[in-house]
Amino acid sequence: MVDDAILVLCTAPNEEVGASLARGLVDAKLAACVNLVPGLRSFYSWKGEVNDDAEVQLLIKSRRRRFDALEAWLSEQHPYDVPEIVALPITAGSAPYLAWLAAQTEEGA
Repeated sequence: MVDDAILVLCTAPNEEVGASLARGLVDAKLAACVNLVPGLRSFYSWKGEVNDDAEVQLLIKSRRRRFDALEAWLSEQHPYDVPEIVALPITAGSAPYLAWLAAQTEEGA
């Protein structure tokens, strides 16, 4: 079982951008899987104003050891000046799924 599995949260402005980011993360082996959840409505303060925007949520399954590369890639590819990139530990999960996650995010594989 993987002991460094993480779930990374990241919002995107729309499904097209979200899908492009998701595919890029999986292609680069920075994520084993990315779920794109449409229909998100975000309220946040930016440059002194409260915003109310439609967004999509990316649920990115990866590994802690890949986080620095994942964060750098997302920061470079994302259209936002300051994208949400928040990692949460996965404390338990199906052993076969976590083994698959590890295999899919192995550098050089």
